[in-house]
Amino acid sequence: MNSRYSSVSFVSEKEKDDHKYNKEVYPKGMTEDMKDILKDNKMGHHKHKISAVVGKNDTNVFLPSDRTVIFEDIYWGPEVENSLPEGYGKKATDIWESYMEQAEVVKMELGCGRMQNRLVTFSDGLQACVRYRQNTDQIQGEIFSFYVAKLLNLTNLAPSVVKVVDVKDQLWKNVANDIATAQWSSNRAVVLTQYIPSLESANIPEIFKPSSRHLNKFDVLKMSLKENDTVSKSQVLLEKLKLKHVKKSENKNEKADFDHLDLNLSKKSIDSFVELAQWSDLIIFDYLTANLDRIVNNLFNYQWNINIMDGPAHNLARKIDSGLLLFLDNESGLLHGYRLLKKYNVYHSLMLDNLCVFRKSTIDQLKEIFATKSVGKKLSEEFHKKNNAVIRDILPPLPEKNAKILHERIGKVLGQVEKCEQNFSNR
Repeated sequence: MNSRYSSVSFVSEKEKDDHKYNKEVYPKGMTEDMKDILKDNKMGHHKHKISAVVGKNDTNVFLPSDRTVIFEDIYWGPEVENSLPEGYGKKATDIWESYMEQAEVVKMELGCGRMQNRLVTFSDGLQACVRYRQNTDQIQGEIFSFYVAKLLNLTNLAPSVVKVVDVKDQLWKNVANDIATAQWSSNRAVVLTQYIPSLESANIPEIFKPSSRHLNKFDVLKMSLKENDTVSKSQVLLEKLKLKHVKKSENKNEKADFDHLDLNLSKKSIDSFVELAQWSDLIIFDYLTANLDRIVNNLFNYQWNINIMDGPAHNLARKIDSGLLLFLDNESGLLHGYRLLKKYNVYHSLMLDNLCVFRKSTIDQLKEIFATKSVGKKLSEEFHKKNNAVIRDILPPLPEKNAKILHERIGKVLGQVEKCEQNFSNR
């Protein structure tokens, strides 16, 4: 029997071990536009201009090169930034939104997590995960968390849109019986998220586990020296001497003696830092939204199960072909998570308080939003722009009090950035 699909979501153990995945994972006959948002090419499309990364024209400021790993004490350099997978940015979101305007669901089946969620297949073979909840808070949490990610230019969330369940609409007309079987109510808002193939589980990096749980420029230097197999012997010796001096300086509460790190990294080191750079964004994103269902889930349960940190991170996956981390299932963000801050905020803070290497583009976005006090306004504008009056009548906007909490949490992140600058600056 001819299959509609060339491949499926999870691949064989051998392919996982080899970390090679060159097969096309798209339904046969899919348009090139739709293939484009699944490809996640990291070669040739994602390279940042140095000026865009640095954001300064001052000739007295160190200008990173393509082999700069860390600069200004706390930021990932171009060597890491240029290697990040492209992910799902504005173009991918626009294509998905346009596609959903004319899509027709032809099949619904169990999948995508909770009991009433469904994996749906469209007429051309493309698939999506549909999030259905009785509680609109969780639908709001999912879509507004997605909007927050877009504000920060994070590309780790799959394209998502809100639709209303109505069997008279073109989207649902072919699956009225399946909708009844799923016990979905009419006129209920649901989130349709593009189904991303070729995923594997993602574990918590060693550096964020309880035995160490910190990431700063010294950690990056140590990891570079330990893992890198292409640095010249003289350079290794130089960096070891520098590290020895840094340790001595730290003991004397003196300032560090380097504010940037230039190295010719091995592929293994680059892959490690690409993962950690995405974790830098993940920690910030989960702190801002107070997501309970990912790392906080592991941290909270660690008190009963010390091995939980060695297992896969909850609601996090990695694309096998590119190394992109997918931040999945964000429904607890911004509403449910905010109501439980008194109980869980210590776990949110635990990760943020020990993070001192950031992506500059993310911090720059946060600084702009915080300075203009515009996060609530921007999210409201996005909600109204992306959703018609029917959806807005069913799904409420983000409450003003929640927007204020988000603004305050942005301030806390920027406070952590300032603390890191003070602790690790040599100026």
